Order: sequence, then structure tokens, then C-alpha cells
Amino acid sequence: MGDRETRFKLILHYDGSAFRGWQSQPGAPTVQGEIEAATAQLTGERRPVVGSGRTDTGVHATGQVAAVTMPAPWTAQALCRSLNALLPDAVWVREAVAVHDGFHPRRDAVERSYSYRVGTAPDAASPFHRRWCWPLCRPIDMEAASRAAHHLAGEHEFRSFAKSGQPKRGYACRVTHARWRHWEDLGAVFEISANRFLHRMVRYLVGTMVDMALGRRDESEMVLMLQGDSKKHGLTTSPPAPPEGLLLTRVDYATSCGALSRHDM
Repeated sequence: MGDRETRFKLILHYDGSAFRGWQSQPGAPTVQGEIEAATAQLTGERRPVVGSGRTDTGVHATGQVAAVTMPAPWTAQALCRSLNALLPDAVWVREAVAVHDGFHPRRDAVERSYSYRVGTAPDAASPFHRRWCWPLCRPIDMEAASRAAHHLAGEHEFRSFAKSGQPKRGYACRVTHARWRHWEDLGAVFEISANRFLHRMVRYLVGTMVDMALGRRDESEMVLMLQGDSKKHGLTTSPPAPPEGLLLTRVDYATSCGALSRHDM
């Protein structure tokens, strides 16, 4: 990076309904692609934008973190204002902050947080809600869901809850927070924080816990599946919950003094 360039951290909100996920793909609308197109328009050249992680087609974010390097004399305030003037309505830069040259949104992250909304009330089917939740439209047993979530805290092997894994890094994830709470009068929200997540892990967890909360599965199966290889127990997860209910809400980074810098809703 040249002496007259500055690296910026971007805090992003986006509605994933219209995108084929975060990562750029030829001929497909993506969040990364939109931001890179905007920065190219501002600078006259391609400026790579790196995100803290990929979100799938239809998944939303209220705390995605990205980084881009811009030439002088760009300031954080000017970059934030200019990007928001160019980006589609479905993408919004909440904040831009100048950071050190080596900042990497993915490698430097120490914890990520997601939430998942399940609409259990009939109103969840409304067009004003269904794009941002799973419109199940039937009640679930919140106590059963909470008991299942209780087993997630700590370090476990989540191989059973991943569409694809990372063999070199293994399948272990350390969950620091997992709970269900009520979502106003519309349903329930599952919240989870961990040092890392496997592909579709949250959606497989939610799909399985909702089946337990509907009485379709025994809660004891969660413990067996968290042992790493559910096949030896003759178990498989439930189908993954739909992507529309999932939001990346926060990414945390360690500061020089060991504290966490939090970017949330």
C-alpha cells in the first residue's frame, strides 16, 4: 500500500433478499460486487473489498465488517457519505473508520454473532415480515428450544451441523452465547456467538431445534450430534432453516489491550 493510501474498516447493513450472497460472482448481484463497483466509480480503478466472512444467498447483515484501501485524500466521513450515495438501497454503510494497514476483517476477527428470527404468529406471513424471518406461523415450545440451545455453550464438534467443512481447521467451534428469546408478538429469535462458524451451521442448528420445539425430535439427540459424527448414532440434522431469517449482527476484534471492539445493531 502506498504512502498516500488509507485502509478503512466499513460497518455494513444489507438486505440479502436481492443478492446471491456476499462474495462476488460473475453475472450475479452480490454485496461485495456492489461495494467494489462503487469504490471503482469513486477512484477510477478496482479496489478489492474484503469481508469478515461470506453470507449465503438471502442472508442479511446488520454488522458485517469489510475493509478497503483508498487513495488520498479520502477521509472516513467522505467515504461513508459517497458510498451511501452510490450503493443500492439494500446496502448501507453505517460507519467508516481509518485503520492500520494490516487490518484484515476475517483473519483478525475473534468472535462473530448471528441471530435467527422464527415467525410463529400468523402475522409473520405478512410481506412486511416474511422477507426477514422464517414464517413458520405456528407456535413452538420455547422451553424445549431453550433446553436444546443450552447444550451448545462451550467447545464442540459441529461437523454434523455443516454443509461443508474446513478439514485443515477441523470442525470444532467455541460457542460463548446461545439462547432463544421472544420476538415481540411475532415469534422467537435465536442468538448465538462463537469464535467461528461452519457453512450453514446456524441454519442447521435452528432447523433441528425448531423440530425439537415442535415435538418432532427428542432433545437428547442434540447432545449426541454435538459429539462430532452423528452417523455413528444413526442421526442426521433436520433440514436447514430458510436463509431469510438469518442475520450477521456483530463481529468482534481484539484491541491492543485485549478488549473487544464491538460493532452491532
